[in-house]
Amino acid sequence: MINKKINKEILRLAGPNIISNISVPLLSTVDTILMGKESISHLGAVGIGSMIFNLIYWNFGFLRMGTTGLVAQAYGADNRSLIKELLIKATCLAIILSLIVIAFQSPLLRVCMYGLNVLPQQIGMVTDYYSVRIIAAPATFLLYAALGWYFGMQNAWYPLIITIVVNVINMIFSWYLVTISGFGVAGVAWGTVIAQYSGLLLAVGLLIYKYKEVFSEVFEFSQMLPGLLKFLNVNTNLFLRTVLLTSSFFFFYSQSSLAGELVLATNLVLLLFLNWMSYGIDGFAYAAESLVGKYQGRKDNKSLSETVVLSLIWGLLLALGYTTIYGLGYEKLLSLFTDEQSTIDFAGQFYYWMILLPIVSFMSYIYDGIYIGLTATKSMRDTMIIAFIIFLSSYYLLGGVEVSIHNIWIAMVLFLFIRGIGQAILYHMFPQFLK
Repeated sequence: MINKKINKEILRLAGPNIISNISVPLLSTVDTILMGKESISHLGAVGIGSMIFNLIYWNFGFLRMGTTGLVAQAYGADNRSLIKELLIKATCLAIILSLIVIAFQSPLLRVCMYGLNVLPQQIGMVTDYYSVRIIAAPATFLLYAALGWYFGMQNAWYPLIITIVVNVINMIFSWYLVTISGFGVAGVAWGTVIAQYSGLLLAVGLLIYKYKEVFSEVFEFSQMLPGLLKFLNVNTNLFLRTVLLTSSFFFFYSQSSLAGELVLATNLVLLLFLNWMSYGIDGFAYAAESLVGKYQGRKDNKSLSETVVLSLIWGLLLALGYTTIYGLGYEKLLSLFTDEQSTIDFAGQFYYWMILLPIVSFMSYIYDGIYIGLTATKSMRDTMIIAFIIFLSSYYLLGGVEVSIHNIWIAMVLFLFIRGIGQAILYHMFPQFLK
């Protein structure tokens, strides 16, 4: 029997989250289209530049995830002092980490370009893109903290407003700076910088408008010390887990680049299909984070279990929808990114992977949300380690892209499937080991 109250809560949170999340890959889609019309080298350069920042920023995604889980539990327990404390902790950590990234921007670029096997003709464009977009690091990290706090407070509408405003500003400025001003790859990067800082100003404004009580009392920083260890422990496990996640995509891009410019450009586009799907399903994962955390804080195990089941059902339904769309409109979707029929024909051989991806991977996204709500970050880390080992092992056992360009996709599908099924087994069969 479906609990209508909880189902309504899930949809109340998931609806704005899905709209917000889908707007994120829409932005990278527009960037890809803008560069794809320039040349295949421009397309590859912006794809690699974006991946470098994904590698850097995703590793610090714990600023959002860890904040959401802890704040949701504090919200469920009605601990207002802790809610305020977590906002301050997340903000301070975001500022410190962004300054570290800016300080080490040059070695980070060299390591990423070496690891991604950047082609000689793309080095200049990638460097131009990177040197501009790194300016947005403080705004990006602070937005992670703000969005995580809002999700924990069961507020999905403010992240929706912020994300849409950021992406609309980004698309407008990117289009103008590329097509009108002729800035090329740097124009796309400047569009992102302008949008990120605009989003941060909006996030602060909404915080002051809605949550005045956060600023109503003087906060003593000594209050943070007792709970600091848990805060850092949760975030450390999420950091290690995310390093492995980004390393898998780093490896995917690197091996695609070794296979040639056509394979790289094709896989860049196909990963957008994965992004579209993941950001959509993440809408329900984010709802699970907020609600699981709230019910965990209230010690309401019945509502928590019902939230888990309903989140998985909605995740599956959305995955089936994506599979249908990809199956029926694959070639039309590809034509958005390139006018060259030869490239579309080449990408056609990956058709069945795109149909399979949503079905095999949806559990990994939903269970991520469940585990974040439980702050079971050590278990998230451990299942990710297992999935990453299988990812690399399967790729090399199959012989890599030298044997078949499909091998990297086989490894990726296994990676996504093992992540989900591993967390499902642990949660349902061995809950005593969740931590």
